[in-house]
Amino acid sequence: MPDMNDVQGELMDMIIADKSPSQISDRIKDMLFAKTADKVDGYKSTVANQTFDSPEPEESTEDEVEKVTDTSMSVGGEGV
Repeated sequence: MPDMNDVQGELMDMIIADKSPSQISDRIKDMLFAKTADKVDGYKSTVANQTFDSPEPEESTEDEVEKVTDTSMSVGGEGV
């Protein structure tokens, strides 16, 4: 990440040199984008670890499987 004193100095130099406002604005946007990209890169590994290294879901027991596969029951609790 660039040093804030360097950034401020560069912007002041651009203003003193009478650069166009659009050039100054573009440079500020570039600096903010770079700073944001650095922060996002820092969080990527944390988010990836939380997302993909989560514990495996518990496996279903045999009774739970029977309940799901039992087709003798109909909607409303009445038999077929």
